[in-house]
Amino acid sequence: MIKLHHLNKSRSKRIIWLLEELKIKYEIIPYQRDSLTFLAPVELKSVHPLGKSPVIEDDGLIVAESGAITEYLIDKYADGQFAPKRGSKEYVEYSQWIHFAESSAILPLLLKMFVAKDGCETNFLAGYADLETEKVIRFFDDSLADKRYLVADQLSGADIMMSFIVEIVKRNGEFDKYKNIAAYAQQLATHPAFIQAEHIELKAEA
Repeated sequence: MIKLHHLNKSRSKRIIWLLEELKIKYEIIPYQRDSLTFLAPVELKSVHPLGKSPVIEDDGLIVAESGAITEYLIDKYADGQFAPKRGSKEYVEYSQWIHFAESSAILPLLLKMFVAKDGCETNFLAGYADLETEKVIRFFDDSLADKRYLVADQLSGADIMMSFIVEIVKRNGEFDKYKNIAAYAQQLATHPAFIQAEHIELKAEA
């Protein structure tokens, strides 16, 4: 059985969603962030040296990094679902979104969060984070024009990966600014496994 090491308020919610979509047996091992530092507990380092989440265990393998976990699970368990055919134009597009989620998209959002938490006046970083965030989120929003899903008009691992970015946009109260992302969020919420993942995450945090 797959074990998912899940940290509250983290990227691993989307792995719960994917596991629910795949309808395979798994166990959640929950961890809670420190209430003061918001850091992951040291116990996670016994699973992976970086002490981060999500991490899965499957058939003796330990797999870290959300994108790698998503690709691993889809390749092994999806039976042709949730990813376009390898070698196709759609697969290249799919792969770019998988990696965009944890590279170009997330970096400026994290920088904004860190600047806000620090509370200091910056000479460069705050302005850079604002400009880069607008650039990448506007690109995401424009890419969703007249679309239900990111690739081939069907749910894929790309959508599951980008759902974390959607949550941040929602948390920042910017759905009015990014109408296509707001509509996309509503589309993702039509999937029963998405709703189930939210319930499971709340239960794991209780």
